Amino acid sequence: MRKYFIILASTVSASLGLSFSAMASEPVTASIGADLVSNYLWRGQKLDAFSIQPSMGLEWGGLSLSAWGSHGLTGSFGEVDFTLAYTAGGFTVGVTDYFCADSFDGFFDYSEATPHVAEVNLGYDFGFLSLNWYTNFWGAMGVTPEDKKSFSSYFEIAAPFSLGGLEWSAAVGCSPWANDFYGTEGFGVVNCSLSASKDIEIGSVTIPAFVQLMANPVDNHLFMCVGVSF
Repeated sequence: MRKYFIILASTVSASLGLSFSAMASEPVTASIGADLVSNYLWRGQKLDAFSIQPSMGLEWGGLSLSAWGSHGLTGSFGEVDFTLAYTAGGFTVGVTDYFCADSFDGFFDYSEATPHVAEVNLGYDFGFLSLNWYTNFWGAMGVTPEDKKSFSSYFEIAAPFSLGGLEWSAAVGCSPWANDFYGTEGFGVVNCSLSASKDIEIGSVTIPAFVQLMANPVDNHLFMCVGVSF
């Protein structure tokens, strides 16, 4: 396990080889927000029904630290994620700590049975197309059919476009090897999604709204949700 932390640290250190003198002139910006969604859909899976998903974050130069959560309004499922990331041009590198549980108990449990999942992300946004690779490297990362740690991974290609007065995004995501985290027995396409968004004007208030259609060929599931952002 130690070698994976060394590799991760080296990658992040290299990616953060930026000019701190240049960053010193950049202001710190803060943001808060929230989404209301009819279904919590994530990488080809439905994790919960109607949910509220708050977020808060700080950004300095290309460095950002954010917290994102989801709480189902019809159940006890809860999630709180923390992400540290750096973006330069179209390139992004980040580390996320996912905490998902049927209740919010056990957040400070970092034992072998921890509910946390740590994930590293590398990606590049070309504008017309974005590529992202995610790998779990610690915690409840998933196991192989042989019950060994799988370092579950997910690769996604997404393309934004405008059509008919709406902003669209089409994405295809896959799990490259067997693991129970995404439910694959080998390479498998687990997410084919299409989303459309539009700003809704209500008097002097503008509310961003979106609809998402998501299919998981591995599980033979189809989901759809609607959401608004504040």
